[in-house]
Amino acid sequence: MADIQGKFKEQCIVPDVVNMAPTELITVEYPSGVKLEMGKELTPTQVKDKPVVKWAAKEGEYYLLAMVDPDAPSRENPKFREWHHWLVGNIYGGDMNKGEVLIDYVGSGPPKGTGLHRYVFLVYKQPEKINYSKVNKIPNNSGEKRGKSSIAKFTQQYKMGGPVAGNFYLAKYDDYVPKLYAQLKG
Repeated sequence: MADIQGKFKEQCIVPDVVNMAPTELITVEYPSGVKLEMGKELTPTQVKDKPVVKWAAKEGEYYLLAMVDPDAPSRENPKFREWHHWLVGNIYGGDMNKGEVLIDYVGSGPPKGTGLHRYVFLVYKQPEKINYSKVNKIPNNSGEKRGKSSIAKFTQQYKMGGPVAGNFYLAKYDDYVPKLYAQLKG
């Protein structure tokens, strides 16, 4: 627990994304064979496909999973903070297949020359099943309305507390990024 909180503060995820670090770790495994180790550098090529995500979920509870980049377009100039890569609500008992995709997954796409970006996974416990019908759903072929978002404000709006679990990695530009940009143009 102290390690998670220490690393979230060390990388300034607290306070850039959340006011308080989670206490539990999310495990994230990518189809490329990469398993996320907190704070490790990965390439956009390694994380291009939707991962399998698990945490210590309780049966009968609903959760929200978010993946955000607070460093868009760069850590020095985060004018699009936060850029949302993935948002899934109403995840029942931790079963991602029973969740409602609000923002479809896209991997890392840090622009060339912008250095390392932080990619943060957060899980929140929902107070109950939530009606997300007013939330604009974003497919994985659209970059529209992903930027200038705040997971903290979103979760406050739906009366969730702080994140219960989290993890993150760092990534910088590689030759997959132009392919992702082409995909996001629809």
